Amino acid sequence: MKIMVLGGDGYCGWATALYLSATGHTVSIVDSFVRRLWDHQLGVQTLTPIRPIPERLEAWRDLTGRNIALFTGDVTDYDFLASAIRSFEPDAVVHFAEQRSAPYSMIDRKHAVFTQVNNVVGTLNVLFALREFCPDCHLVKLGTMGEYGTPNIDIEEGYIAIEHNGRKDVLPYPKQPGSFYHLSKVHDSHNVLFACRIWGLRATDLNQGVVYGTVTDEIELDEALINRFDYDEIFGTVLNRFCIQAAVGHPLTVYGKGGQTRGYLDIRDTVRCIELACLNPAASGECRVYNQFTEQFSVLEIARLVQSAARKLGRKVDIQHLPTPRIEAEQHYYHAKHSKLIDLGLRPHLLSESLLDSLLNIAARYQHRVDRTSFLPQVDWRKARNERRRLDSMIGEPIALALAADGSAL
Repeated sequence: MKIMVLGGDGYCGWATALYLSATGHTVSIVDSFVRRLWDHQLGVQTLTPIRPIPERLEAWRDLTGRNIALFTGDVTDYDFLASAIRSFEPDAVVHFAEQRSAPYSMIDRKHAVFTQVNNVVGTLNVLFALREFCPDCHLVKLGTMGEYGTPNIDIEEGYIAIEHNGRKDVLPYPKQPGSFYHLSKVHDSHNVLFACRIWGLRATDLNQGVVYGTVTDEIELDEALINRFDYDEIFGTVLNRFCIQAAVGHPLTVYGKGGQTRGYLDIRDTVRCIELACLNPAASGECRVYNQFTEQFSVLEIARLVQSAARKLGRKVDIQHLPTPRIEAEQHYYHAKHSKLIDLGLRPHLLSESLLDSLLNIAARYQHRVDRTSFLPQVDWRKARNERRRLDSMIGEPIALALAADGSAL
């Protein structure tokens, strides 16, 4: 297949692009490199050293003989996006090109507005471009399990059968997003469903859980292909933070009681889920929803797993409870269905099999790059953060391309 990966320089996008290329698909990447700019503006960096995109693609080509085409630009620029789609003529478009951090969206008004404009407008541009130039193309859109919130009933895969006043229907599952970022993803889901219904587009909305891991078979081929390992308060995940804290002997910082429960999946399962969705496209006019995760854990359970795994490596770490900066239930019911991707052939990797051979070892290997000041939360959901680390007026402007388009900056 010809598959276009929007946001292919990012964490999930990079691993997906390499995997799809390795399995024989013709792949292109669309990216503005703004994710690299955000690290620069926030004063943080991924634990692992990420090469400029030309070096990454050249290394892949030298190692495998496979070429990945690159389109440099922003999906919020409709003319650019439409030109890229006309040029490549994809069978499937995988859409990762969004601001994907809940804490980032809660810093202040500016970041909330940017997140919603960037994500909603970008997705609308994708929908209009597909309708105009590639109406039979299958859109694989990355959503998030965070769209659902934590309802006191089982979470279905996108839709729920209800009976009300003696009548029955199947309707989109109610959404209770917990941040302006999650709200933007809810808006995306509604727009995608609407476009499928009125234009006959085909789409699969993948409500993804927390992704962990840096290593895939493709990334292991060479240091130049290494993926991100984010642990800071804005873009990092709780699992990454715990692994790095364990590597440097810092207490594992659990927000509140640690009962917050979410779905998790290995990056190797993420790339396989994407391929399964591409190989089994939705019908014309259909908007499918799959819940993309393999296991669910509470934050405290994750901390104890990391603590136990670190102990086996001879590292003793404590667990420290901090006041939660978020507005969330610290103890809640959580049971989400996730069978549709398994039915398509997904064979999951389990977290217990990944901590020792991947996450903790990588955290220990690059511990000299750790910035301990990034461990503690500074973004409070209840109020905007102070001005000392706000992004300046560059946010979302073409300066991102000027800094990073050739991959040499940052």
